[in-house]
Amino acid sequence: MDNMIEVKNLTKTYKKVDAVKGINFDVKEGEIFGFLGPNGAGKSTTINMICTMLAPSQGSISINGFDVQKEKNKVRESIGIIFQENTLDEKLTAMENLMLHCRFYKVPKNKRVARIQEVLEIVDLVDEKKQRVETFSGGMKRRLEIARGLLHYPKVLFLDEPTVGLDPQTRAHLWEYILKLKEKEGITMFLTTHYLDEAEISDRIAIMDKGEIIAIDTPLKLKDELGGDIIELSTEDNVKALQEIEEKVKDAEVTVHEDTIHLKVASSDAFISSFIKTLEIPITKLNIRKPTLNDVFLAFTGRDIGQTQTNNK
Repeated sequence: MDNMIEVKNLTKTYKKVDAVKGINFDVKEGEIFGFLGPNGAGKSTTINMICTMLAPSQGSISINGFDVQKEKNKVRESIGIIFQENTLDEKLTAMENLMLHCRFYKVPKNKRVARIQEVLEIVDLVDEKKQRVETFSGGMKRRLEIARGLLHYPKVLFLDEPTVGLDPQTRAHLWEYILKLKEKEGITMFLTTHYLDEAEISDRIAIMDKGEIIAIDTPLKLKDELGGDIIELSTEDNVKALQEIEEKVKDAEVTVHEDTIHLKVASSDAFISSFIKTLEIPITKLNIRKPTLNDVFLAFTGRDIGQTQTNNK
């Protein structure tokens, strides 16, 4: 596949501090590209540079073959953006919001009504097009914002935390619409999210931390790099249990997160029976699972993806 986005040696410096440190990556045409990292990792700064809202200190970016710094208008015509915050005019109807967007992006007058009808059908809001947005639920507003982002036939749709603040059921329904959109329109999607179950749908994922890209691959390959199983347990006395584990268990990687002890082992089947017999402290909770993307992030950074970092923008 051709590259829809190419980022080379991208750097952003604030007062001699590099918020983004010479990163390189590409996004293939038609793929969902996940962009993960904690607050302060440099994700927002990177996205703002890609979307022409912030000038890089160094490096180059191209979208749909256009140079982001030299051909900003062509780039803006090539992208749609769904922001974290609601940016709809809630006093207008859904139809009026979309018509206003058509004017901003110079959609030809004779095509506006048909195009609005088309995007409303994609997000299942045709029957609500004459309702004021202030009457919409959170999920309906997000769907309308997606419809608005599609009006000018963007090559790339940026989804910045698209389901933040929504309940799990609404999140699931919204993703049904997003995946239907990808299948129908073949649009390249650039996704940022801190919901790791959402990131799983990405074709590839880039993990960013401290201004650097520290890993890029498919979700499956990133998890396979860790290998083995994760055993999670709590005991009546985790401090004493950790001492026992350090003294008696030699074939496991041990970490502690909140009130849970994590052991990474090659095979839980071979490990668990002898481990339970070895540990003298009573176990109160035990769970065995395969590695997740959060485990991947922990392995690369030593921190949970939810932990924030304030040194970088």
